[in-house]
Amino acid sequence: MLDEAEQIIMTPKGKTATTTTLLVERKKIKQDPSSSLHVAGGEHKGIVINKNTSENGTLEEDQISPDLSLSFRVFLVNSATGGHTEENRTLSFWFKPICHHHEKPSITQEFFQKLVHPKEFPRDYVGFIKKIMKLMQNSYPLIQRIQIELKLQENTELPQNTSLSKDEHLEELKKIEITEDEVLKIIESSYPNPITVEHIAKERHWDLEDVKNHVNKLQEKLLVKSLDHGGFTRIETNSVQVVKQMPIITKSRQPTIAIITAQYCEKVAVDALIGDKETFVRYTTVGESNVYTLGNMGPHRIVCTKLPTIGHTREAMTAAGNTITRLLGTFQDVDHVFLVGIGGGVPHYTDYSRHVRLGDVVVSHVAPDRRFVYTYCDNASKSDSGVFNFECKEYCPSRFDIQETALQLKQECESSKATPWVKFINEGSSHLDADFVRPPPESDKLYMCVGEHDIIEVAHPSVPEHLKSMEGVPRLHLGPIASGRAVLRDEQLRQAFALRCSALAFDSEFDSVIESVIGNCRECFAVVRGVADYRDGTRRSEWQGFAALAAASVTKAIVCAMNPAS
Repeated sequence: MLDEAEQIIMTPKGKTATTTTLLVERKKIKQDPSSSLHVAGGEHKGIVINKNTSENGTLEEDQISPDLSLSFRVFLVNSATGGHTEENRTLSFWFKPICHHHEKPSITQEFFQKLVHPKEFPRDYVGFIKKIMKLMQNSYPLIQRIQIELKLQENTELPQNTSLSKDEHLEELKKIEITEDEVLKIIESSYPNPITVEHIAKERHWDLEDVKNHVNKLQEKLLVKSLDHGGFTRIETNSVQVVKQMPIITKSRQPTIAIITAQYCEKVAVDALIGDKETFVRYTTVGESNVYTLGNMGPHRIVCTKLPTIGHTREAMTAAGNTITRLLGTFQDVDHVFLVGIGGGVPHYTDYSRHVRLGDVVVSHVAPDRRFVYTYCDNASKSDSGVFNFECKEYCPSRFDIQETALQLKQECESSKATPWVKFINEGSSHLDADFVRPPPESDKLYMCVGEHDIIEVAHPSVPEHLKSMEGVPRLHLGPIASGRAVLRDEQLRQAFALRCSALAFDSEFDSVIESVIGNCRECFAVVRGVADYRDGTRRSEWQGFAALAAASVTKAIVCAMNPAS
C-alpha cells in the first residue's frame, strides 16, 4: 500500500507558439516511483513535476471559475541580441473552502508582492515557476491551485521607470530642461509670494538670461506680472483686489469653512466652484504674502487660500504656520478646515473595492483599529531580520463632522449610485481650461519596480459587473492619508508603511499645516486628496488638473451636505 502525502504539483496544461499554460496545485498523491511524476528531494521535498501535459483537469475543476486573477506585463531581454520581448503573465487563484471570502484579496496581494519583490524577482521561467511553488508550499497553505498563463505580445514598447528608488528629488529637478511652462510652474508654486528671476535660476540651476527671456514671454501673454523689488507673480483669472489690509467683513458674510490649498492648480479648481466670489491679495516684501477668495458653497460661506510653499525646510514650515495662523486669526468664525488638493493613490492589485485609481478621491478618516486620519513618517529603517521600523507622528480631529458627512455620501453612492461630485466636476470644467479635463483611461498605468532599473506593468483589478455603469466616475474612498519622504524614496518602504498604517493615499508632507490647524484650536478638519499618480501627487502628471478638480468637487459635495452654521 502506497502512502499519500500532500504535495505541490506542477502540470503543463498546454503550449502554442505564443502561449504556455501551467497548473500548480496542492494534492495528495501516491508515491509511485514508476509514475510519470518527478518527485524532488532535499530542500525541495514536497515539490512534484508532472512530466506529462494535461490539457484538462477534472470536469468539476474546469467548470469552477477562479476566485481571483491578476495580470502583469514583463519585458524579457534576449541576452544574445539585446532585444526586448513583451510577455503578459496571468495568475488565477483558487482557495480552499475554509478560506473566508474577505481574506482572499489580501492573501493574493501579499503573495504577488512577495513573488515580484525587487531583490528576489525571478529572472527566468524556471525561477519564476519555482518561486510560485515554494511560496505556495511554505507560506500560503490556503491557496489550493494557481494557473499560470504566459503569453508573448507583439508590442515591445518599453515603459519609462516612473518611480524614484532613492531620495533623488533634488537631482531630478536639476535635470529638468528650462521651458516657458516650467518657469510658469515655479512662479505658480510660489504664489502668492512674488519670486525673482535670480531665485528661479538658482533653484533650478538654469541660465539667468534664459529665465529672463521666458519670464518676458509670460508677461507678454499676460500670465505673470512684475511687482516692486524685482519680483514676479501669477496673474489670477479671477478679479483680484490688491490690499494692504483685509477689509472688514460683516458678521453675516464671515466664512465658517476654510479651504487650504498648496498648488496653484488646486486653488484654481476650488475657486471655480465658489459662487459670488471675491479675491483679495496682500503682497509683502518681508514675510508671507496672502491670498483669500471668499464666496459661497451651498448654504455656507467659504474662504480659500493657497500656501506659498510646503515641506520640512525651516522656511517652509515657518511659512505654513504663519499662513494658517493669519488665516484663522483673520477669519475667527471658521469652524471647519479642509486641506484640498492632489496626492498619490495606494493601489490594490486584486481587490477593486480597495483599489485607489487615478482620478479617485480620498478623504482622511480613521481605519479599523487606527486612531489617526493622517500620519507623517519622520524616519524609516529595516532591521537585519527584514523587519521595517517607522517613527511617526499621527493626527486626528477632535470632531468628525466632515468625515461623517463624507461617509454618508459614500454610502448613498454605493446604494443608489448617486455621485453629486460629478455635477460639480462638470460645473468646474465649464470655467477651466483643457488642463482640467479627465485624461484618457489608457493613460492610467500601474507599475511596480522589480529591481533598480526594471519595472513591470500590473493590470488594474476588474470592475465588478454591478459597477460597470460607474466605470470612469471618480470614486470616493475614506481612510488614513500618509506622508514622509523617508518612505516615499523607496517603493518597498512605501508599500510596507501603507500596509502598516492602512493608508489609501500619500501626499507631500502636510503635517506642519495640520499641526498649525490643531495649534489654532480648530477641532474639525479633513485632508481631501484627488489621486494624480501612485506616489505622492507631485510627479509631473497629466492627471494633476483633473485630480485637483475631483478633490474640489468632492469637497463641495461634502460642504453642501453639511448643516448650515448656526
